[in-house]
Amino acid sequence: MSRRSLLLRTAGGIGAAAMAAVATGVVVERRVVRKRRAGSLGVARFTSLRSEPVMVKADDGVMLHAEVDEVAPYDGLPTGPAEPDQGPTLVFVHGYSLNLDCWYFQRDAFRGKHRMVFFDQRSHGRSERSSLENATIEQLGDDLRAVIDQVAPEGPLVLVGHSMGGMSIMAFAEAYPQLFDERVRAVALVSTTAGELHPHRILGKLLPDPVGDYAAPRLISALAQAPELVDSARRRGSNIGFVVADTFAFGKDVPAELVEFLDEMLAATPFEVLAQFFPGLSRHDKFAALSRIAAKPAVVICGTADRLTPISHSRTLVRLMPGIELVESPGSGHMVILEDPDRVNAELERLVSEA
Repeated sequence: MSRRSLLLRTAGGIGAAAMAAVATGVVVERRVVRKRRAGSLGVARFTSLRSEPVMVKADDGVMLHAEVDEVAPYDGLPTGPAEPDQGPTLVFVHGYSLNLDCWYFQRDAFRGKHRMVFFDQRSHGRSERSSLENATIEQLGDDLRAVIDQVAPEGPLVLVGHSMGGMSIMAFAEAYPQLFDERVRAVALVSTTAGELHPHRILGKLLPDPVGDYAAPRLISALAQAPELVDSARRRGSNIGFVVADTFAFGKDVPAELVEFLDEMLAATPFEVLAQFFPGLSRHDKFAALSRIAAKPAVVICGTADRLTPISHSRTLVRLMPGIELVESPGSGHMVILEDPDRVNAELERLVSEA
């Protein structure tokens, strides 16, 4: 049997085994899901923080949904532009399959204290869909440049990126070194990586990387041929979605409404979008950008139970950026910004003071 045939057969077996495992888990967890949902207080508050939307035009014409919170005691009324002495503008960049609402705890804590920019990455949230060829980490770096140019054209910046958002910041630093050096005062990289990410390890840590790296994108691509079937399983309120969100995004037993909130964000992102960006996650290689980031005040934050971008990636980041602090959140998973917001917010406040 040829190596290619062996890989294809192995990939098929992996896909079948993974789906069978998920299906079995759903049956076992169904009662637990009902119990946890019974205690949910609802998720409406997590989408309650809003500012007047600003549409940002990316360089390929895609319109990005952005919101700006100005510096002022928030009273529900429009506020004027930030003054030069009001400190840096904080730009928050969310992760894969999420939207700007994921920053609820940070937005709530800092609203009125700092000028903040939030936006939905292309194809996510309320931003327009991207073409396949522009669904790349490099394009996300270009999009960040467009957001900065149009809603934060002057003054110092603090960039905060979670997961794929951290990758976007690295791509921005690599593509626009002069702008990065001149305007960025500090960077927070949360639950992210500069490269060597193997997404297939989420399903099987013992699966050889050559097999997993070959099989996983092809499995996603095959599922993308019938996205409506996948989306029906991922629909809002489904047991599968709830269990997957709870299992893979959190490390501890978190309130049910947090799981519901995350499940709703994930379900709102079409599977076609996930499939478009998935190959770029494993191809991501921005180690060269780390020296530029390391020249700024920076912090790396990660949960020790992160299954999507394991703590080892964050430890690699600080090893390659001498002098940069690693803040570990014991027992937290990938969504540490929701799971341990007090720790994350304290580090961001410290970082802004340094900036």
